[in-house]
Amino acid sequence: MQSSSLGYVSGKSFAGPVKAPERRQTAPSGFPEIESPDYSLHQSEETSRVMWARLAALLFTCVAFSVAAHGAGLRGGMFDWCMFCWVFSFIGTLLVLIVELLNLQTRAPVSWTNFPITMACYASLFCLSASIIFPLYFLRSNYSYGAEMRDYRIVSTVFSCLATVAYLVEVSLTRARPGEVAAYMSTVPGLLKVCETFVASVIFVFISNPVSYDQHAALKWCMAVYCICFIISAGIVVMCVGECTGFLPFPFARFLSAYALLAVGMYLSATIIWPVFKFDNRHNGHSRRPDQCSQGQDICNWDKLVIIAVLTGMNFLIYVADLVYSARLVFVRA
Repeated sequence: MQSSSLGYVSGKSFAGPVKAPERRQTAPSGFPEIESPDYSLHQSEETSRVMWARLAALLFTCVAFSVAAHGAGLRGGMFDWCMFCWVFSFIGTLLVLIVELLNLQTRAPVSWTNFPITMACYASLFCLSASIIFPLYFLRSNYSYGAEMRDYRIVSTVFSCLATVAYLVEVSLTRARPGEVAAYMSTVPGLLKVCETFVASVIFVFISNPVSYDQHAALKWCMAVYCICFIISAGIVVMCVGECTGFLPFPFARFLSAYALLAVGMYLSATIIWPVFKFDNRHNGHSRRPDQCSQGQDICNWDKLVIIAVLTGMNFLIYVADLVYSARLVFVRA
C-alpha cells in the first residue's frame, strides 16, 4: 500500500484505518472534488489567498537577502546562517510557485499534498530565526558601523519579519481543519514534526560550538536523545513527503503513536538531566552567569547552555502536544 492511499482526519479520536467518506474523495491534483458551486468558489478564493501569500513571501525574502548582501557589510557564521534561511526559503517558494503555475503537481517526484505546507512551515521557522538572530547580533549598540550600513540591516530585519508573517499566513491557510480529510503534513502532528526537527537543529548548533556534552555520561545521553529523536522525526517528514510510508512493515499509525510516547519520555529525561549537570554546583556546574558574559559581543558559553536547556524544554512540550494530537487522528483509506 502506498502512502498516497491514506488520508488523515484531524480533530477526532483515533479509530484506525476506515473507509473514506464518499463525499470527500481526493482528486489526483490533491484537491477535494465536490459538486457544490459554493464550495468550489470557496476553494478558488482560498487558493488565490495562498498564491498571494507565497508571492509576498517570495518578494520579502528576496529583499531581505539582497539588501543584506549588498550593503550590510557583514560576514561570519551567524550572517551566513541568516543568508541561508532567506535564500533557502526563497528558492523553495519559487519552486512551489513554478510547479503550481505550470500545473506540474502530478509530475513532481514528491507528494504535492505534503510538500508545499512542509516547505512553508520550515521557511517560517527559518525566517523567524533569522529575524531574531540578525538584529540580536548586528543591530546591537556595541557594534560599530556607519549609518548607511545600519539602515541596510534594519531593512533586512523588517523584510525578514514580513516574510515570517507571510509564511505563517500560508501555513494557516493550507493546514487541515478539524474533521477534514487531508495529507499528514497538513495536520497538527505533521506540522509539529517540522517544529521538532527545527528545534533540534538549533540545539545542535549551540551544543557543538563549543562541544558541551562530553564532560559526563549523562550529558552524552542528552545528546543521544537529541540525535535519535531528530533522525526519526526527520525520517517521518521525508517518508510523508516522498510517499514512502506504505513500505513500512508495520502500521504507520501505530508507529507514530509509539514514537511520540517514546520521544516524550526521552525528552523528559533530557529536560531534567541537562540543567542538573550544567547548573548544579554539585556536578561541577555553574549556577550563576559569569561576569565576562556581559562584556563580549557574541553569546557566551554559559548563555548557550541556558538556550539549550530552554530549547530542550520547548521540544519536550512540542512532543507532548504531538502525542496528544496524534491520538486524535483518524487514518482513512482512500
